[in-house]
Amino acid sequence: MSRRLLVGVIGAGSIDVAGAALAEEIGRRLADSGAVLVCGGLGGVMAAACRGAAGAGGETIGLLPGSDADSANDDVSIALPTGLGHARNVMIAQVSRVLIAVEGEYGTLSEIAIGLKLGKPVVVLGRWAGLTGVHRVETAAEAVELALRLAVESRPADLNLS
Repeated sequence: MSRRLLVGVIGAGSIDVAGAALAEEIGRRLADSGAVLVCGGLGGVMAAACRGAAGAGGETIGLLPGSDADSANDDVSIALPTGLGHARNVMIAQVSRVLIAVEGEYGTLSEIAIGLKLGKPVVVLGRWAGLTGVHRVETAAEAVELALRLAVESRPADLNLS
């Protein structure tokens, strides 16, 4: 059985124009590849990445920290209210085949650490480059290209990349 690739996009809840453009391009490129974007479902990097994916006709899943599905950003196609607060970061890392980190603070760092602990590839842009085990890139195009390659290398048999 072929399954859609789930790619986690993690990062800052508040971003500047450049960060938003980067996250939006990542979302668009993921949608163009046929991958499903997974995120925390709120603002900042999450909203920008979802906007890019939705604009390209892609699917987005938001694992929300609270219990209200209506708190999701407007471009989340599947809103899953977890009621778990920051603990939902574990779910984001668990369900994603690979993670892409854009900016962020301690919440993002927790998702990176959990992803690495679970053996998931983690691609980072900028800020987190000094962490052992992450793959550093400079552009959105490089981030998505590397993430897709690492996902296929980690489990090629069951992926459906359009």
